[in-house]
Amino acid sequence: AVSVERAFGSDIIQMIINAGMMVRFILLILLCLSIISWTIIFMKWRLLRKAKQETDFFLDLFWGSSDFAKIHNECRGLLFSPISHLFKSGYSELKKISRMSPLPNSMDSNTAMNPLLDSVERSLKKTTIDQGNRLEKALSFLATTGNTAPFIGLFGTVWGIMEAFRGIGMKGSASLAVVAPGISEALIATAAGLAAAIPAVIAFNYFNQKVRVLSFEMDTFTSDFLSLVERHLFKKQMDQKK
Repeated sequence: AVSVERAFGSDIIQMIINAGMMVRFILLILLCLSIISWTIIFMKWRLLRKAKQETDFFLDLFWGSSDFAKIHNECRGLLFSPISHLFKSGYSELKKISRMSPLPNSMDSNTAMNPLLDSVERSLKKTTIDQGNRLEKALSFLATTGNTAPFIGLFGTVWGIMEAFRGIGMKGSASLAVVAPGISEALIATAAGLAAAIPAVIAFNYFNQKVRVLSFEMDTFTSDFLSLVERHLFKKQMDQKK
């Protein structure tokens, strides 16, 4: 009776204190995983929320004006939006091309502009990769926690049950007073593993969907921006011919 009361104390903290060294070590690992996961969840939620807000603001600004220089000046403070970074990268490359006076000329205007468009496109692709990596940073940790935490907890449970059966063998008794404390202590590890894994999995799926939306918007903006640059270069080449 004393053992049962000791195991099933007034709160779960007492059960953790009464658990074996290996179970407590497993619980410490799971606690660290959970703390890191919740830190990532908070930071990633803030990052993606700001990225979405600034992206919406930038797109309104971009499609509301045809003056790239003005857009560039007004979006300097947009640090979270991946599309604003795309525009800054493409605009910087376009300025380098614009300093070429005159532009390369040939009988085939498309052939003349292809190297210039390729230069802008390469710059946009590099920025897209960099921004994609920034948005996806630390998401792999959430996926790893979601996949491994239940198994870590299960390992602690199996170890605890092994210790419980060892205690049964040493005492030569299989009564509830002998079995229940060890089993209950062991099951804490499984519960802790699930508590660490469930929020990580939910957050990973949620953030992954948000990143996919932003990636799609980056691809769409890249196509639209290249079309505008092509028209700009074509107009400048026609002006040179005049």
